[in-house]
Amino acid sequence: MLDPAVRPETAIHRSNPRAVGVVWTLLIINTLGSTGAKTVIPLPRSVSQLITMGALGAAFVIALALNSKLRIRPSAYLFLLSLLLVLSVVSSLNLEGGFGALFRCFRFGLFLSTLWLLTRWWGSLDLVRTHIRAYGVVLVTVVIGLALSPGNALPFEYGGRLTGTLWPLTPPQVGQYAAIVIGLTILLWLGGKLDRRNALFVIVPAFGILLLTHTRTAMLGLVAGTVVALMSQWMSSARARKVFTGLVFGGLIVVVALGGLLQAWFLRGQSEENFSSLTGRAKVWDALLDAPRTTLEYLFGVGLTDKSYDGLPIDNSWLAVYHEQGFVGMAIVAAFLLVLVVVAVLRPPSPARACAIFLITYCLSASYTEAGLGDASPYLLHLALAASLLVRMPADEPDFLDKETA
Repeated sequence: MLDPAVRPETAIHRSNPRAVGVVWTLLIINTLGSTGAKTVIPLPRSVSQLITMGALGAAFVIALALNSKLRIRPSAYLFLLSLLLVLSVVSSLNLEGGFGALFRCFRFGLFLSTLWLLTRWWGSLDLVRTHIRAYGVVLVTVVIGLALSPGNALPFEYGGRLTGTLWPLTPPQVGQYAAIVIGLTILLWLGGKLDRRNALFVIVPAFGILLLTHTRTAMLGLVAGTVVALMSQWMSSARARKVFTGLVFGGLIVVVALGGLLQAWFLRGQSEENFSSLTGRAKVWDALLDAPRTTLEYLFGVGLTDKSYDGLPIDNSWLAVYHEQGFVGMAIVAAFLLVLVVVAVLRPPSPARACAIFLITYCLSASYTEAGLGDASPYLLHLALAASLLVRMPADEPDFLDKETA
């Protein structure tokens, strides 16, 4: 699960330097966050914040050392994110969210700068493998925490859902990472980049983890992303058609045979009222939308916050962006998502395109009940990976790699 054996690339371009994978892994560590369940070994939040920010700082320094000549590729996705960063700084200058808003802008800027520096090595599946391995390690820490302290890993306050106890991770985070690992691994296997044995070695335990988290958003995102990615390969891959058909019939059989268990899993013991209000999210959304705002706040928001309103999590990417960056921010987010979708549709079928479509679809489906499209987050990192996979690499393109880094 940590290091799945992958078949050699058939692309004409060289593999990325190992340091690029290190930088990407450090970005993942930065986006893990510093709050969550109770850990087996008490970890003060100040220490976890120091680790995550230190990881981001190290990622930027290594990326800058690798790309000291500042050679970057054009990217509409990163350009629009840069506009969103400028908007975030402008809206945060009123200090309505305190100095923490400016610190979040600094973090967002460092995160974005590191991604720009890495564009030089975009265009291969290397980052997909790094993505799987890094999140695979995170999932392994969750399993170790479950073995060491089942009571902490399945706490009552989270309804017995699986959490991270070596590093503080909430059930939605664990579920998201498991779903991303499963989806990308399936598509690598489908594209002939991973053999069946190693694919199952990753998918089976990751799916078990996903089930233990009881995370509906991750499960629905996994299903939607995988189905759309398989449909994108329908005309070019007989294997994709077989897998898609198998999933459809298998899903129907599971629904008929295990309908009661599926319903119980999705309800998680909640009442119909609680389920219909999305575990109380709708009440927070209504309060946020009903709150009075000035014209400037409608347009540009109140600045970057901790993605909460009145002390409660917003848990909706669009409303979080509306709150923090206003209607202008929502337009920018819609624009970079639209760009990714259009480019993905126009690219010819390939394993890279299928992985990109999966990631885009997953992030779109998760945006309704998870925040993260307006600030440095795992979702923006997933989309950056999708953007890297959609880079057009013509055969006669000059080599971007120096001899010493090749």
